[in-house]
Amino acid sequence: MSKFNLPAITRNFTLAIALSSASIMPAFAQETKENVIARINGVEVTDRELALAEVDLLEQFAKAPAEQRRAMILNALLDIKVLALAAEEAGLANEANFKAQMAFNRARALHNNYFQSNALNVITEEEMKKRYDIEVKSIPIQPEVRARHILVEKEEDAKAIIVELDGGADFAELAKTKSTGPSGPQGGDLGYFGRGQMVPEFETAVFDLEKGAYTKEPVKSQFGYHVIYKEDQRDSQPPTFEAVQGQIRQALAREKYFKLTQDARAKFKVEIIDEDLKAKLDELQSQ
Repeated sequence: MSKFNLPAITRNFTLAIALSSASIMPAFAQETKENVIARINGVEVTDRELALAEVDLLEQFAKAPAEQRRAMILNALLDIKVLALAAEEAGLANEANFKAQMAFNRARALHNNYFQSNALNVITEEEMKKRYDIEVKSIPIQPEVRARHILVEKEEDAKAIIVELDGGADFAELAKTKSTGPSGPQGGDLGYFGRGQMVPEFETAVFDLEKGAYTKEPVKSQFGYHVIYKEDQRDSQPPTFEAVQGQIRQALAREKYFKLTQDARAKFKVEIIDEDLKAKLDELQSQ
């Protein structure tokens, strides 16, 4: 259940901004009183601003000692504030580039807040479980096997191992001492897997085996020579809700996001003036 049946996505980049920014945006209750933590030229700096700075600068200070991180981010915020005052004095706030940047930042912040309020925050566990049930029913049931193998470089070594198995040797113990594969220390255990997950020669051999049997001839593949033991065969098992609830939440968020954008584009008139860009956008959206 690694994929969900979702409508075609033509604005993944926009959604990525929303998911990465809105999902980690600090939440403040409206009635919460903001605490003043510093002043610059008499202008208050609040814990709300510090919380926003923590989100924005978290990656930069991720390796800082936990007990010092908040103070370090406050120091960075104060640097930002004093240089902003210097920029104001220099008249940079009146420049066209700055005004365009501020307009974009304001639009992006409003976009993210709207997405969080009307998509992320309204997804319930009941809705996710309902979607999970629908997805599980759509997953085709396929046979899967649990197997062990012993991998060696030479065919004669594989044949010698089969002779030992014929004599009653324990497969897992032989794998621990003789297998050159990464699963050797685990007794050659490969866990459960379905068709298409192993190289063709290995897959054919293991699915042809009876449960509890091992290959009587070495199986050659690009990795060497295998001796394979089939422990079990069963129908494929769906993942648990807990294992995929993050994917389900993201799938629902995508659907809600595109519903929000489609409704907004229907409500507000959008015109593309640049004909070349309009043609490229039309091509992109038709894919």
